[in-house]
Amino acid sequence: MYNSILVPTDGSDGTKKALEHAIEIATLSDATIHVLSVVDRRLYLAAGEEQKDELQGSLHEDAVTAVNDVATTVREADVECTTAVRDGIPYRCILDYADEHDVDAVVMGTHGRTGRDKLASLGSVTERVVQNTSRPVLVVSIGRE
Repeated sequence: MYNSILVPTDGSDGTKKALEHAIEIATLSDATIHVLSVVDRRLYLAAGEEQKDELQGSLHEDAVTAVNDVATTVREADVECTTAVRDGIPYRCILDYADEHDVDAVVMGTHGRTGRDKLASLGSVTERVVQNTSRPVLVVSIGRE
């Protein structure tokens, strides 16, 4: 049923819970896990000209570290894995990657906020992915911080 599963990561500990589910699904279906991290260009474009290149480089290094850390965990579970780092608006890059690689499902975390916290977080990456794809998305609660 699943040949490829996309797991976006921002390098936070929250990815771990989503990854556990993705590995379980991939193991049961012999699927490949695609690990993607997106450097949010809005973060460095808002910086001053002097800091822009340095910040972009630092964010890119963080993204590479994030995908490599997740890929190590995936490979230790004997699951095939590919990695990618993109530059852009996170939810758009996730949707584009899913389309380009025709992934069968996306597995990602959410903080599970409720009430006012939920209203304040409208527009989150996870929510935008869910709203803008026809692919199955498994949303894993990673708890509150």
